Amino acid sequence: MNTTLAVLAFLTGLLTGGLFAFIEVPIPAPPNVAGVLGIVGIYVGFKLVDLYVDTVDLLGALGL
Repeated sequence: MNTTLAVLAFLTGLLTGGLFAFIEVPIPAPPNVAGVLGIVGIYVGFKLVDLYVDTVDLLGALGL
């Protein structure tokens, strides 16, 4: 994992969230912890399957 990229992504999100609060518009993200945890769960599930399961090339299986 590239730490610099992760820090820059966090800082970009922090500045964007601050700007949205400053101009009083709703953020384009889940406004509560449950929504954020849902997004984290999607990411973790994707990574777990990517690590431990042989994946299927769906487009190849469909002949595309």
